Amino acid sequence: MRTVIFDLDGTLADTSGDLLAAANHCFRHMGHGDVLVHGEDAGVALRGGRMMLTHGLKRVGAYDDATVQDYYPMLLEAYSDDIDTHTHFYPGALDAVGLLKSAGYGVGICTNKPEALAHQLLTQMGVRDLFASLVGADTLSVRKPDPEPLREAARRAGGHPDLCVLIGDSDTDRNTARAAGVPLVLVTFGPSGDDMAALEPEALLHHFHDLPELVAELIGAAA
Repeated sequence: MRTVIFDLDGTLADTSGDLLAAANHCFRHMGHGDVLVHGEDAGVALRGGRMMLTHGLKRVGAYDDATVQDYYPMLLEAYSDDIDTHTHFYPGALDAVGLLKSAGYGVGICTNKPEALAHQLLTQMGVRDLFASLVGADTLSVRKPDPEPLREAARRAGGHPDLCVLIGDSDTDRNTARAAGVPLVLVTFGPSGDDMAALEPEALLHHFHDLPELVAELIGAAA
C-alpha cells in the first residue's frame, strides 16, 4: 500500500495558540508575565516546548538551560490541561485526508510532539480514528529527522516505507524525507510558509484541495 504521512503541528493544524499559552503559563510562574505573543511567535511555538522556553527567556534576558529543563515538565502539563482551546485544522485538511483514504491510500501521522499529547489532541478534536498510524517524538528511541519514525508510521498505516510521501512544514521534515529516500510536500500556509521553497521539496502545497493530485503525481495511484 502507498501511504501519505503527515506532520501534525503547522501542517495539519495550527496548534500555536495553545502551545504559546502553555509557555506563558511557565513564564508567569517565573514572574515574567506573558512573554510570547499569539500570532507573532507562532513559528517559535511550532518548533517545540523547549524552543519556546529558550526563546522567551532570551527575550527577557534570563536564559539558562537549567531553567528550560526545569520548566519543560510544567509546560507539558499546562499544555495537556488546555490542549485544544485555540487549535484548528487548516482549511481543507480533513477533507483531503478523507479523499486520500477513499482513493485507497493509507494515512498516518509522524510528529515530534510527544505521542500521548498528539493522541490526546486528535482524540479531543474527534479525529484520531481518521489516521491509521501515529508515531510521536517518543514512540521510538529516535525522532525526526531520523527516518525511522517516518518509516514506522508508513508500516503502521499498512504501507511499505519506500512507497510513502511526507507532508510537512519544516527543515526537519525536509531532512527526514531525504534520509528516508521519499518525496516531500511542504505546506506554504503555516507561519514559515514563505521559507518553504528554499528547502527544495518535491512539491509545495498552497491549499489542501490540491493534495490528492500531488500525491498521485509523486507516488502513483493507490491501486
